[in-house]
Amino acid sequence: MRARLWKSAVISTVLSATIGAMPAPTAVSAPPEPASVAPRASEECQLGGDSPDMVLIWNQIFINTLIATNTANSSSQRLGAIVHTAIFDAYNGIEKRYTHVMVEPNAPAGANRRAAVVAAAHRALARLFPSQQGMLGIEYAQSIAALGDEDSDGGQSRDRGIEWGETVAEAVLAARAVDGFNVTQPNFTGGFAIGQWRPTPPANGPMSAQGLAFTNTFVLDSSEQYAPPPPRGLATQTYVDDFNEVKAWGRRTGSLRTPDQSALAVFWEGNASVHWNQAANQIACANHQSISESNRLLAVLNIAMADTAFTVWRAKRTFGADPSVVTWRPVTSIPLAADDNNDNTVPDPDWLPLVTTPSHPEYPAGHPGQNGVAAAVLLAHFGDLQTFTLTTAGQLPRTYFSISDARSDGNNARVWGGMHYRSTVEISDAMGEDIAYYVNTYAMTRVHGHDK
Repeated sequence: MRARLWKSAVISTVLSATIGAMPAPTAVSAPPEPASVAPRASEECQLGGDSPDMVLIWNQIFINTLIATNTANSSSQRLGAIVHTAIFDAYNGIEKRYTHVMVEPNAPAGANRRAAVVAAAHRALARLFPSQQGMLGIEYAQSIAALGDEDSDGGQSRDRGIEWGETVAEAVLAARAVDGFNVTQPNFTGGFAIGQWRPTPPANGPMSAQGLAFTNTFVLDSSEQYAPPPPRGLATQTYVDDFNEVKAWGRRTGSLRTPDQSALAVFWEGNASVHWNQAANQIACANHQSISESNRLLAVLNIAMADTAFTVWRAKRTFGADPSVVTWRPVTSIPLAADDNNDNTVPDPDWLPLVTTPSHPEYPAGHPGQNGVAAAVLLAHFGDLQTFTLTTAGQLPRTYFSISDARSDGNNARVWGGMHYRSTVEISDAMGEDIAYYVNTYAMTRVHGHDK
């Protein structure tokens, strides 16, 4: 595993802020809205404006599609990376400013860049979400109509861009169709050694989304490149602190949470790809990013999030199979604490978490990994003080005024919800941060002669 490469002062401060006593939540709840899609940061990023940013527009369509299909968080990061790899390589194949992700720049001369973005995004989304093809077709027609004949050549440049974008999307889709995600794996149910993960109530089912553990990465050398170290042991003070914190704060009834902390625990159980793409889209628009800048930002974000998901699930599967490693969930460890040979952990046979425990090993943690990687990508491109609104189906929208506040709430929510231990949250967040640095530094780099 590579040594840690990046730790900015801002990000270090954000992570340390989650340690110790629970901070007050930092989001502001907005009144309920009829739609579950967050408002845009600026009208200029919609189709009606001059030279609309088709990358941001189709990123928003991707977000809307995840919401409309209620796509599981566990599969969303891979989907986002596929869509934004296609968009990035389509646009960059004409611009040729950066190194490519999967498809070498070979666009026909004079191809329109924005048309290529629209075509690549539409083709990728339509193939990945076949139930949404009707809606996506309407969005596609509106986007192409908005381009018109902006090159004043009878639409030839637009048509070349469309052809190139569709070619790129097909190449990306073909490559990822054999990335291992869809290979059926034998059911995995952990084991019954003390401390080992085993199926949890109420479903008591096998490990979910196990295919992620065996999926090829986009940019990382492998899903083990940034594998975390083993978690704390049962006899450690860290485990005692973890146990007692989640026992007090994460219990369904009689907890130390405020009502708003309880609401945040449920809110941040929502789709991480929806949340962090909403943040990135609104921040990019508010900061007047160029289409080229938006293109790379969203590609780095979604690819880094996907590679983090693969890394997390590979480690969950590896550690969960080891009977000597502590991967059991609080919903298991707290009722069975009399068996852990630690006098400082007191059992509570009736303890239940606020949020239903996901069906996979506790260590490492998926959502904190996503919070760490996404926040780190955004902090590498923007200052911390940004305003953006996030949504979760069935919950009030949340408006944040800094990236670090959203990151902090998202991480604390895993303890407030009773699903994770504090040390797991911190390690997983830091792992995501490292992956963000790697992808942002070593992928999609400037080509010589395009430094400005």
